[in-house]
Parts: sequence; C-alpha cells; structure tokens
Amino acid sequence: MNVLFVLTSHDQLGNTGEKTGFWIEEFASPYYYLADKGVEVTLASPEGGQPPIDPSSDKPENQTEATIRFKADQALQEKLSKTHPLSEVKAEDYDAVFYPGGHGPLWDLAESKDSAALIESFYGMGKPVAFVCHAPGVLKNVKDEKGDPLVKGKKVTGFTNTEEELVKLTDVVPFLVEDMLKNNGGIYSKTDDFQTYALEDGLLITGQNPASSEKVAELLLNQLKK
Repeated sequence: MNVLFVLTSHDQLGNTGEKTGFWIEEFASPYYYLADKGVEVTLASPEGGQPPIDPSSDKPENQTEATIRFKADQALQEKLSKTHPLSEVKAEDYDAVFYPGGHGPLWDLAESKDSAALIESFYGMGKPVAFVCHAPGVLKNVKDEKGDPLVKGKKVTGFTNTEEELVKLTDVVPFLVEDMLKNNGGIYSKTDDFQTYALEDGLLITGQNPASSEKVAELLLNQLKK
C-alpha cells in the first residue's frame, strides 16, 4: 500500500508577520501510524522540497510521542526536505491521499487547482481521501462528478470556530473551516474543543483537530484493508 501525504508550502500567517505551515503532530502521528504497519508513504507539496513547519506546533505544550520521535528521526526529516511537487503526482500511483493540517493549507492548498483535481481523481477512482484539523479546508473548491461541492450531503468535521477563537486567529485566517464546510452543504458535527473526533462518510474521512490525527489514519488504514 502506498499513501500520498500532501503538505502545505505556505509559511506566512496572513498579515501578522508571523510564520505558519503544517502542524507537526498532524503529520508525524499519521505518518508513523501507517509506516509502522508497512504502508509506504510518499510526500508532496505545492512547491516541492521542504514544506514549512508551523512554529507553534513545535512548542513544548504541543509535543507528543510522535513529534518527539520525528525530531529524532533524521531519515524522515531528510525525506520531508524532498517532497515531490504536487503538479507531478498522479492519483493512479497511490492507494489513498492524506492531508495534514496547520493553518498553511488554508492559503495555498485550499485554492490550488492541482490539489482539487488530485482529490477529485482519488475520489473518482474509489480511493479514500483523508483530512485533519484545518486540512478539511482544502475541500473548499473540490467538486463531485455532478459539479456539486464534494462535501455536500456528507458527514464532515474540521477545526471548529470555537477552536479558532481559542487560538486567536479568527480574524487572521482567510476563512473558517467550520463555516466553509457548512456553506458547501456538508453535514458538519464536532465534539468538545481539542478532543478526539473523526468521521468517515464513504471514502471521505475528516478529523477535527490535532488530537484527531491518529484516529483519521486509523480510519484510513481500515478502508485500505477492505
């Protein structure tokens, strides 16, 4: 089995002058969950090369077993520095696609035609597509075979409005994930802030926040085993 991970290339947190990128936990935890079970993982990003890490995800209070393992894993860090350009990857070469979050994807992947086309290809081929935390925002412009939003009529979750308020970025992000999913017709639900919550509706798998990242990987692997 080969799963494609798509990470952000965007490192600017709006007009704040601060940095963003992908969230370490949301990459490391699913990566190790899958890799430890024999799944091959290929990494891609819009620009290729090293994707930016959100500095906040490296703070002491955000460390987990997976992030600590990642920090000591020179081989994975080397692999991460050489992600494939998104325009060069094809859905037919992989069994599923997974998008880690962090705020970065709201700026680049949510607006990327390459990303939208890739997700549509995976879905159209009957392959699972999975997203965690802010990454469900990447579904903003993704359509189904009828031209409707892919999330329309489907059970979905993602970073909540209240979670965004708690990290004080409501007025910084280009859009709120919860609002976008609802506006696109998704059947949105959530649990308490920063608690584990993940949903699957057919091939579409979504997780609410960093605490949900391994659960999303678990649901994804279960689908691949079917």
